[in-house]
Amino acid sequence: MDLDAYSAAHRDEWERLARLGKQRQFSGADSDELIERYQSGTAQLSAIKSTAGRSSQGDRLSLYLSRARLRFTGASANVLSQLPAFFLLQLPAALYRVRWVTLVVALVTALIALLTAVWFIQNPALLASLGTESVRRQYAEEEFVGYYSANPEGSFAGQVWTNNAFIAAQCIAFGIIGVWVPSVIVQNAMGLGQSAAVMNEFGRLGDFFLYISPHGQLELYSVFVAAAAGLLIFWAWIAPGPRTRGEALAEDGRALFTIAIGLVFALLVSGIIEGFVTRQDWPWVIKIGIGAVALVGFLLYQWMLGGRAWRTGQTGDLDEFEAGARRIIAS
Repeated sequence: MDLDAYSAAHRDEWERLARLGKQRQFSGADSDELIERYQSGTAQLSAIKSTAGRSSQGDRLSLYLSRARLRFTGASANVLSQLPAFFLLQLPAALYRVRWVTLVVALVTALIALLTAVWFIQNPALLASLGTESVRRQYAEEEFVGYYSANPEGSFAGQVWTNNAFIAAQCIAFGIIGVWVPSVIVQNAMGLGQSAAVMNEFGRLGDFFLYISPHGQLELYSVFVAAAAGLLIFWAWIAPGPRTRGEALAEDGRALFTIAIGLVFALLVSGIIEGFVTRQDWPWVIKIGIGAVALVGFLLYQWMLGGRAWRTGQTGDLDEFEAGARRIIAS
Protein backbone atom coordinates (compact mmCIF):
# COMPACT_ATOMS: atom_id res chain seq x y z
CA MET A 1 0.00 0.00 0.00
CA ASP A 2 1.16 3.51 -0.86
CA LEU A 3 0.23 5.06 2.47
CA ASP A 4 0.55 8.65 1.27
CA ALA A 5 -1.69 8.01 -1.71
CA TYR A 6 -4.21 6.13 0.42
CA SER A 7 -4.30 8.97 2.93
CA ALA A 8 -4.72 11.56 0.19
CA ALA A 9 -7.61 9.61 -1.32
CA HIS A 10 -9.47 9.50 2.00
CA ARG A 11 -8.38 12.86 3.42
CA ASP A 12 -11.76 14.54 2.86
CA GLU A 13 -13.58 11.66 4.56
CA TRP A 14 -11.27 11.80 7.58
CA GLU A 15 -11.53 15.56 7.90
CA ARG A 16 -15.31 15.29 7.79
CA LEU A 17 -15.14 12.59 10.49
CA ALA A 18 -12.96 14.91 12.58
CA ARG A 19 -15.42 17.77 12.22
CA LEU A 20 -18.37 15.56 13.15
CA GLY A 21 -16.43 14.31 16.17
CA LYS A 22 -16.18 17.88 17.46
CA GLN A 23 -19.85 18.74 16.99
CA ARG A 24 -22.00 19.13 20.09
CA GLN A 25 -25.44 18.92 18.48
CA PHE A 26 -26.55 16.62 15.66
CA SER A 27 -29.43 16.46 13.30
CA GLY A 28 -30.76 13.07 12.23
CA ALA A 29 -28.75 13.25 9.01
CA ASP A 30 -25.60 14.23 10.89
CA SER A 31 -26.01 11.28 13.26
CA ASP A 32 -26.41 8.85 10.39
CA GLU A 33 -23.38 10.30 8.64
CA LEU A 34 -21.29 10.09 11.82
CA ILE A 35 -22.02 6.39 12.26
CA GLU A 36 -21.43 5.70 8.58
CA ARG A 37 -18.09 7.51 8.55
CA TYR A 38 -17.09 5.84 11.81
CA GLN A 39 -17.69 2.40 10.29
CA SER A 40 -15.74 3.33 7.17
CA GLY A 41 -12.93 4.77 9.28
CA THR A 42 -12.52 1.59 11.33
CA ALA A 43 -12.20 -0.46 8.14
CA GLN A 44 -9.65 2.00 6.75
CA LEU A 45 -7.67 1.98 10.00
CA SER A 46 -7.62 -1.81 9.91
CA ALA A 47 -6.26 -1.70 6.35
CA ILE A 48 -3.53 0.74 7.40
CA LYS A 49 -2.56 -1.37 10.43
CA SER A 50 -2.44 -4.63 8.51
CA THR A 51 -0.26 -3.29 5.71
CA ALA A 52 1.82 -0.46 7.19
CA GLY A 53 1.79 -1.12 10.93
CA ARG A 54 1.83 1.93 13.13
CA SER A 55 1.99 5.25 11.30
CA SER A 56 1.22 8.92 11.86
CA GLN A 57 -1.77 8.60 9.52
CA GLY A 58 -3.11 5.66 11.49
CA ASP A 59 -2.59 7.45 14.80
CA ARG A 60 -4.44 10.51 13.52
CA LEU A 61 -7.34 8.44 12.20
CA SER A 62 -7.46 6.53 15.50
CA LEU A 63 -7.85 9.83 17.35
CA TYR A 64 -10.68 10.92 15.04
CA LEU A 65 -12.43 7.59 15.59
CA SER A 66 -12.09 7.89 19.34
CA ARG A 67 -13.74 11.31 19.34
CA ALA A 68 -16.47 10.13 17.00
CA ARG A 69 -17.25 7.13 19.16
CA LEU A 70 -17.75 9.35 22.20
CA ARG A 71 -20.36 11.31 20.26
CA PHE A 72 -22.64 8.39 19.41
CA THR A 73 -22.09 6.25 22.51
CA GLY A 74 -22.40 9.00 25.10
CA ALA A 75 -21.68 7.74 28.62
CA SER A 76 -19.36 4.80 29.11
CA ALA A 77 -20.84 1.34 29.14
CA ASN A 78 -21.23 -0.65 32.31
CA VAL A 79 -17.83 -1.71 33.63
CA LEU A 80 -18.72 -5.41 33.65
CA SER A 81 -19.85 -5.25 30.02
CA GLN A 82 -16.42 -3.88 29.06
CA LEU A 83 -14.44 -6.73 30.63
CA PRO A 84 -14.59 -9.04 27.57
CA ALA A 85 -13.37 -6.19 25.34
CA PHE A 86 -10.61 -5.36 27.80
CA PHE A 87 -9.21 -8.88 28.00
CA LEU A 88 -9.81 -9.85 24.36
CA LEU A 89 -8.88 -6.59 22.65
CA GLN A 90 -7.48 -3.71 24.66
CA LEU A 91 -5.00 -5.55 26.90
CA PRO A 92 -3.58 -7.99 24.33
CA ALA A 93 -3.24 -5.18 21.77
CA ALA A 94 -1.33 -3.07 24.29
CA LEU A 95 0.92 -6.03 25.13
CA TYR A 96 1.51 -6.65 21.44
CA ARG A 97 2.66 -3.05 20.97
CA VAL A 98 5.53 -3.53 23.43
CA ARG A 99 6.63 -7.00 22.24
CA TRP A 100 9.91 -6.06 20.57
CA VAL A 101 10.98 -3.59 23.25
CA THR A 102 10.23 -6.30 25.83
CA LEU A 103 12.68 -8.65 24.10
CA VAL A 104 15.32 -5.92 24.01
CA VAL A 105 14.86 -5.29 27.75
CA ALA A 106 15.16 -9.04 28.42
CA LEU A 107 18.39 -9.31 26.42
CA VAL A 108 19.90 -6.25 28.09
CA THR A 109 19.00 -7.59 31.54
CA ALA A 110 20.51 -11.00 30.77
CA LEU A 111 23.69 -9.40 29.42
CA ILE A 112 24.15 -7.11 32.44
CA ALA A 113 23.47 -9.98 34.86
CA LEU A 114 25.98 -12.22 33.06
CA LEU A 115 28.69 -9.56 32.95
CA THR A 116 28.13 -8.72 36.61
CA ALA A 117 28.37 -12.37 37.64
CA VAL A 118 31.58 -12.89 35.66
CA TRP A 119 33.06 -9.66 37.01
CA PHE A 120 32.42 -10.63 40.63
CA ILE A 121 33.53 -14.24 40.15
CA GLN A 122 36.86 -13.14 38.70
CA ASN A 123 37.48 -10.48 41.38
CA PRO A 124 37.53 -11.85 44.95
CA ALA A 125 37.78 -8.32 46.30
CA LEU A 126 34.37 -7.51 44.84
CA LEU A 127 32.88 -10.62 46.41
CA ALA A 128 34.37 -9.58 49.74
CA SER A 129 32.57 -6.23 49.42
CA LEU A 130 29.28 -8.11 49.62
CA GLY A 131 30.05 -9.36 53.12
CA THR A 132 32.42 -11.56 55.07
CA GLU A 133 33.01 -15.12 53.94
CA SER A 134 30.77 -16.46 56.70
CA VAL A 135 27.97 -14.11 55.68
CA ARG A 136 28.28 -15.11 52.04
CA ARG A 137 28.40 -18.79 52.94
CA GLN A 138 25.28 -18.50 55.07
CA TYR A 139 23.49 -16.78 52.18
CA ALA A 140 24.52 -19.46 49.68
CA GLU A 141 23.97 -22.51 51.87
CA GLU A 142 20.96 -21.45 53.94
CA GLU A 143 19.27 -18.14 53.22
CA PHE A 144 18.82 -18.38 49.46
CA VAL A 145 16.94 -21.68 49.58
CA GLY A 146 15.35 -20.99 52.96
CA TYR A 147 13.79 -17.78 51.65
CA TYR A 148 11.20 -19.79 49.72
CA SER A 149 9.94 -21.70 52.75
CA ALA A 150 10.48 -19.27 55.63
CA ASN A 151 6.87 -18.02 55.59
CA PRO A 152 3.46 -19.68 55.16
CA GLU A 153 2.58 -20.34 51.54
CA GLY A 154 -0.37 -17.97 51.25
CA SER A 155 1.23 -14.98 52.96
CA PHE A 156 4.48 -15.47 51.05
CA ALA A 157 2.65 -15.62 47.70
CA GLY A 158 0.73 -12.47 48.58
CA GLN A 159 3.88 -10.68 49.64
CA VAL A 160 5.84 -11.37 46.45
CA TRP A 161 2.77 -10.64 44.31
CA THR A 162 2.14 -7.19 45.77
CA ASN A 163 5.85 -6.33 45.73
CA ASN A 164 6.32 -7.31 42.08
CA ALA A 165 3.06 -5.66 41.01
CA PHE A 166 4.20 -2.44 42.70
CA ILE A 167 7.53 -2.56 40.85
CA ALA A 168 5.75 -3.13 37.52
CA ALA A 169 3.34 -0.26 38.15
CA GLN A 170 6.24 2.03 39.03
CA CYS A 171 8.04 1.18 35.79
CA ILE A 172 4.99 2.24 33.79
CA ALA A 173 3.92 5.22 35.89
CA PHE A 174 7.41 6.71 36.16
CA GLY A 175 8.51 5.71 32.67
CA ILE A 176 8.01 9.27 31.48
CA ILE A 177 10.98 10.35 33.63
CA GLY A 178 13.32 8.46 31.32
CA VAL A 179 15.89 7.35 33.91
CA TRP A 180 13.57 5.35 36.16
CA VAL A 181 13.22 2.27 33.95
CA PRO A 182 16.94 1.97 33.06
CA SER A 183 17.85 2.28 36.74
CA VAL A 184 15.41 -0.50 37.69
CA ILE A 185 16.72 -2.72 34.89
CA VAL A 186 20.36 -2.20 35.86
CA GLN A 187 19.75 -2.66 39.59
CA ASN A 188 17.75 -5.86 39.14
CA ALA A 189 20.23 -7.28 36.64
CA MET A 190 23.22 -6.52 38.85
CA GLY A 191 21.41 -8.02 41.84
CA LEU A 192 20.86 -11.24 39.91
CA GLY A 193 24.50 -11.29 38.82
CA GLN A 194 25.80 -10.74 42.36
CA SER A 195 23.56 -13.48 43.76
CA ALA A 196 24.75 -15.88 41.08
CA ALA A 197 28.37 -15.04 41.85
CA VAL A 198 27.93 -15.74 45.58
CA MET A 199 26.11 -19.00 44.90
CA ASN A 200 28.84 -20.02 42.47
CA GLU A 201 31.54 -19.28 45.06
CA PHE A 202 30.21 -22.06 47.29
CA GLY A 203 29.22 -24.50 44.55
CA ARG A 204 25.50 -23.68 44.66
CA LEU A 205 25.02 -22.12 41.23
CA GLY A 206 22.74 -25.00 40.27
CA ASP A 207 20.43 -24.13 43.17
CA PHE A 208 20.37 -20.53 41.98
CA PHE A 209 18.87 -21.50 38.62
CA LEU A 210 16.67 -24.28 39.97
CA TYR A 211 14.93 -22.14 42.58
CA ILE A 212 14.49 -19.11 40.32
CA SER A 213 13.23 -21.00 37.28
CA PRO A 214 9.72 -22.10 38.36
CA HIS A 215 8.35 -18.63 39.13
CA GLY A 216 11.07 -16.47 37.62
CA GLN A 217 10.16 -17.16 34.00
CA LEU A 218 6.81 -15.37 34.15
CA GLU A 219 7.84 -12.97 36.92
CA LEU A 220 10.89 -11.60 35.12
CA TYR A 221 9.13 -11.43 31.76
CA SER A 222 6.29 -9.45 33.35
CA VAL A 223 8.80 -6.94 34.71
CA PHE A 224 10.38 -6.72 31.25
CA VAL A 225 6.95 -5.94 29.77
CA ALA A 226 6.37 -3.21 32.35
CA ALA A 227 9.78 -1.72 31.61
CA ALA A 228 9.05 -1.76 27.88
CA ALA A 229 5.74 0.06 28.43
CA GLY A 230 7.49 2.70 30.53
CA LEU A 231 10.12 3.23 27.87
CA LEU A 232 7.51 3.66 25.13
CA ILE A 233 5.64 6.23 27.22
CA PHE A 234 8.92 8.12 27.58
CA TRP A 235 9.50 7.85 23.83
CA ALA A 236 6.01 9.24 23.12
CA TRP A 237 7.09 12.38 24.95
CA ILE A 238 10.47 12.55 23.19
CA ALA A 239 9.23 11.79 19.66
CA PRO A 240 5.48 12.50 19.45
CA GLY A 241 5.42 12.59 15.65
CA PRO A 242 2.60 14.69 14.16
CA ARG A 243 0.84 14.86 17.53
CA THR A 244 1.53 17.36 20.25
CA ARG A 245 3.45 16.01 23.24
CA GLY A 246 0.30 16.30 25.32
CA GLU A 247 -1.72 14.27 22.83
CA ALA A 248 1.01 11.65 22.48
CA LEU A 249 1.34 11.21 26.23
CA ALA A 250 -2.41 11.07 26.72
CA GLU A 251 -3.00 8.51 23.98
CA ASP A 252 0.00 6.25 24.55
CA GLY A 253 -0.09 6.62 28.32
CA ARG A 254 -3.77 5.67 28.48
CA ALA A 255 -3.25 2.68 26.21
CA LEU A 256 -0.02 1.41 27.75
CA PHE A 257 -1.05 1.89 31.37
CA THR A 258 -3.65 -0.83 30.82
CA ILE A 259 -0.64 -3.14 30.82
CA ALA A 260 -0.19 -2.45 34.54
CA ILE A 261 -3.66 -3.87 35.15
CA GLY A 262 -2.93 -6.95 33.07
CA LEU A 263 0.39 -7.57 34.79
CA VAL A 264 -1.38 -7.70 38.15
CA PHE A 265 -2.91 -11.00 37.01
CA ALA A 266 0.29 -12.33 35.45
CA LEU A 267 2.26 -11.55 38.60
CA LEU A 268 -0.48 -13.14 40.71
CA VAL A 269 0.16 -16.37 38.81
CA SER A 270 3.93 -16.11 39.29
CA GLY A 271 3.37 -15.30 42.97
CA ILE A 272 1.24 -18.42 43.41
CA ILE A 273 3.95 -20.49 41.74
CA GLU A 274 6.63 -18.96 43.95
CA GLY A 275 4.59 -19.41 47.11
CA PHE A 276 3.09 -22.84 46.50
CA VAL A 277 5.22 -24.63 43.89
CA THR A 278 8.88 -23.64 44.31
CA ARG A 279 9.09 -24.95 47.89
CA GLN A 280 7.53 -28.34 47.13
CA ASP A 281 9.59 -31.51 47.20
CA TRP A 282 8.66 -32.35 43.63
CA PRO A 283 10.94 -33.25 40.73
CA TRP A 284 12.45 -30.07 39.31
CA VAL A 285 11.23 -30.94 35.83
CA ILE A 286 7.66 -30.66 37.09
CA LYS A 287 8.20 -27.38 38.96
CA ILE A 288 10.10 -25.75 36.12
CA GLY A 289 7.55 -27.16 33.68
CA ILE A 290 4.73 -25.42 35.54
CA GLY A 291 6.60 -22.13 35.24
CA ALA A 292 7.23 -22.76 31.54
CA VAL A 293 3.54 -23.43 30.88
CA ALA A 294 2.65 -20.15 32.63
CA LEU A 295 5.17 -18.21 30.51
CA VAL A 296 4.09 -19.85 27.25
CA GLY A 297 0.46 -19.02 28.04
CA PHE A 298 1.38 -15.37 28.54
CA LEU A 299 3.43 -15.30 25.33
CA LEU A 300 0.57 -16.78 23.32
CA TYR A 301 -1.76 -14.18 24.79
CA GLN A 302 0.65 -11.36 23.94
CA TRP A 303 1.83 -12.44 20.51
CA MET A 304 -1.10 -14.38 19.03
CA LEU A 305 -4.23 -12.87 20.57
CA GLY A 306 -2.52 -9.48 20.75
CA GLY A 307 -1.49 -9.65 17.11
CA ARG A 308 -5.00 -10.60 16.12
CA ALA A 309 -6.47 -7.67 18.04
CA TRP A 310 -3.84 -5.33 16.60
CA ARG A 311 -4.65 -6.33 13.03
CA THR A 312 -8.33 -5.47 13.57
CA GLY A 313 -7.32 -1.87 14.24
CA GLN A 314 -6.89 -1.95 18.00
CA THR A 315 -4.27 0.39 19.42
CA GLY A 316 -4.40 -0.71 23.04
CA ASP A 317 -7.16 1.79 23.82
CA LEU A 318 -10.90 1.16 23.91
CA ASP A 319 -11.68 3.55 21.08
CA GLU A 320 -12.26 0.82 18.51
CA PHE A 321 -13.12 -2.18 20.65
CA GLU A 322 -16.62 -2.51 19.21
CA ALA A 323 -15.37 -2.76 15.63
CA GLY A 324 -12.59 -5.11 16.68
CA ALA A 325 -15.01 -7.33 18.57
CA ARG A 326 -17.21 -7.63 15.52
CA ARG A 327 -14.24 -8.62 13.35
CA ILE A 328 -12.94 -11.21 15.85
CA ILE A 329 -16.40 -12.77 16.20
CA ALA A 330 -16.87 -12.77 12.44
CA SER A 331 -13.52 -14.48 11.85
